[in-house]
Amino acid sequence: MSKLIIISAPSGSGKSTIINYLISKGLPLGFSISATSRAPRGTEKNGVEYYFLTPDEFRQKIQNDEFLEYEEVYKDKFYGTLKSEVDRIAESGKTAVFDVDVKGGVNIKKFYGERALSVFIQPPSIEELRARLEGRGTDAPEVISDRIKRAEFELSYADKFDHVIINDDLQKAEDEAYELISSFIKK
Repeated sequence: MSKLIIISAPSGSGKSTIINYLISKGLPLGFSISATSRAPRGTEKNGVEYYFLTPDEFRQKIQNDEFLEYEEVYKDKFYGTLKSEVDRIAESGKTAVFDVDVKGGVNIKKFYGERALSVFIQPPSIEELRARLEGRGTDAPEVISDRIKRAEFELSYADKFDHVIINDDLQKAEDEAYELISSFIKK
């Protein structure tokens, strides 16, 4: 039975950076590419950062029971994990790593139980999170405001995860994640 790693965090907490670090350090991880109905940002490519679907295509896959978990985060803005991703990664002999929202993370953990390790990356504060999101320069002020409101809600889920890593020092957070995940994979 293959293992799974679930990493959740409010947007801007550093989860993508930490996942990229773990992969770069040679852990046998296969990144689970999520599906979304939002438009690509910047240089994002279909099948690399996300599988980009129209809202109607997303709804069709929901009806076909193709998702392990999904959520309509904002009106017509769906995010989800395709069951086919878990199969694709397991077939490659790697451990699936999921970059998912908190509800998705909790749902995947419930589904896989002890086969999955769930990790919540917590920002040092909401103020620091706002500064990070503004510093990215990728979102309009109203989008950042929505992300902050959502982050406040998501922080209430931290205790539903196996481990919480506070990302107030990126190198320390990366090292902590590496130790935690490498020991879980070796178990």
